[in-house]
This record gives sequence, structure tokens and C-alpha cells, in this order.
Amino acid sequence: MLWDFDGTLAQRPGMWRGCLIETLDLHEPAHGVSAEALIPFLHDGFPWHTPDLPHPELSSPEAWWERVELLLARAYEGVGFNSQQARQLARLAHERYLDCNAGWRLFDDVLPVLSRLASRGWRHVILSNHVPELSALVTGLGLAPVVDHVFCSAVTGFEKPHPEAFALAFAACGTPAACWMVGDNPVADVAGAEAAGIQAILVRTNSSVPTRRATDLYEVEHLIEHEQRFHEP
Repeated sequence: MLWDFDGTLAQRPGMWRGCLIETLDLHEPAHGVSAEALIPFLHDGFPWHTPDLPHPELSSPEAWWERVELLLARAYEGVGFNSQQARQLARLAHERYLDCNAGWRLFDDVLPVLSRLASRGWRHVILSNHVPELSALVTGLGLAPVVDHVFCSAVTGFEKPHPEAFALAFAACGTPAACWMVGDNPVADVAGAEAAGIQAILVRTNSSVPTRRATDLYEVEHLIEHEQRFHEP
């Protein structure tokens, strides 16, 4: 089982703009900035906005965060902070984003479903476009006991739906006879996996494109059990 992380297994309400606002609330309490005001400055610039371009030059936490902090600082400057303030706030937002106790939470269905699937022989691997410290977030949120591997684009240099992102995870799992990708993005998770020959399920997102959809992980579990019984000799 290949699992997306953010929006599939865990969530941080407001995502990046939420983190930027929380940072302002803590360090500039009279800021008067809305989350909506930050949106125009965050719609491009992250590595996953150009998934067709590998980025091995960013495959260290220092290089990755140097690039992303510039983007976060641009957003702060865009809503009125000077360059020095913006860089300081970007570093504080970086630190807050990595705090698994500050905003991050697992969906309620994650541990029950992953645990049951593991008891039936499924191995769980996270494949995500995310920050270099994703493994630490996974551990901090209590997922480590049920997850065998974590593959993160900030480490591998490949963003989903790039085929190499899926190839690396699939090969590391020993090219299993049965494999599924589950995620909330119809392009990065579903179309990317299917292009790599991996069955996929879209979860927690409405879309008419994918062939398989599930409202939550309980329904994902049901779909997988049905498909496996259907293909048993």
C-alpha cells in the first residue's frame, strides 16, 4: 500500500497559509493579515508546482528550506512586512510547520484501517510531496509502528506524478505482486500511479475522473478487500 500523507493520512488545517497566519498570531499579534491575502503568493514556487522537473539539487534539508523560506518570505513581504521581518517570520514559520503538535493531526480512520490491513499482510509505505522532515512528522504523529518506509520528494528529488517517484517506492518495496496507491489528489496520486501501472484510489476528494473513489479509509479498505476477493483464483 502506497499512501499519500497530507490530506490522506494527516492534515494541517489551512496548510501553508494557516501556518503563516499562526506564526503571525504568535509573533505579530496585531498583524491584521487574513489567510486569503496570502493565497496569491503561495500558488507557485514550491517544488511540487513543477513536478516534471527533478530537483536533486534540493535533496538536503538546508537546500530545500533555503528555497522554500524565500517563498514564505515573499508571501510575508506581499502582505506588508519589510524584507528583514519577512525572512525572520519565514524561519519561524518553518519551525512551526515541523512541530507535529502545532496543527497536525491524523484522520480518525487512519490507525484502525492501516492496522487491520497490516494484520492481513499489507505493508504500508508513504509516498508524498512534502518537507524533508516528513519521517519525523510520521513518527511524531504515531504512525511509525504501522509504516515500513517513507518516501518524500524533498529527499528523492522527484515530485508525484513524476514516474520516477513511483518507481523508487515500488522498487524499494521489492516490486510486490499487488500494489495500491491511495491519495487525495487526482493528478499527483491517481493519474501518476495509474501511469506507472499501479492501481489507485482517490480518497476524501470529489472527482469524476478516477475509476475508484472513496469517501474515507474505511471505504478504501472495503474496495481493496473486494478487489482482492474478485481476483482470487
